[in-house]
Amino acid sequence: MTYATYKPNPKLDLILERVVDVPRELVWKAWTTPEYLMKWFTPEPWKTVDCELDLRPGGLFRSVMRSPEGDEHENIGCYLEVVENERLVWTDALEQGYRPTNKPSDCLVDFYFTAIISLEPHKNGTKYKVIALHGNEEGRKKHEEMGFHDGWGKALEQLVAFVKTL
Repeated sequence: MTYATYKPNPKLDLILERVVDVPRELVWKAWTTPEYLMKWFTPEPWKTVDCELDLRPGGLFRSVMRSPEGDEHENIGCYLEVVENERLVWTDALEQGYRPTNKPSDCLVDFYFTAIISLEPHKNGTKYKVIALHGNEEGRKKHEEMGFHDGWGKALEQLVAFVKTL
């Protein structure tokens, strides 16, 4: 299976799709350059304070978010697919090298998900699509109730505002 042809399951998946008025090459750079990702990735007032990216299947996707109260939360995942300027796929169910994850008890979320970020050229910039795949309906519902659409939407707005400064 390739993630390019994945058909979302409405019972298990969440989708955010927008057209943004910036070139997909800049969206790609925002997702794949650690110092850029730290500027937009976490919806304000939260901040991303550290980031490590190893852009290859099996490579590390790691970020550290800081809450407004100063609490830090590390998120570790593994890239499954990296297609330059087109698609990033990673999961928090695996760590670097495809090692299964053990979520710490103080983790912000108690479910795993896989993210598919797709970028397509569009006459007005970039067609941007996120699909968050969940293992069960409970995980999907929790992710949606946590604010998936608002949070990922706000992060995308921050990404667009940031890349317009480049």
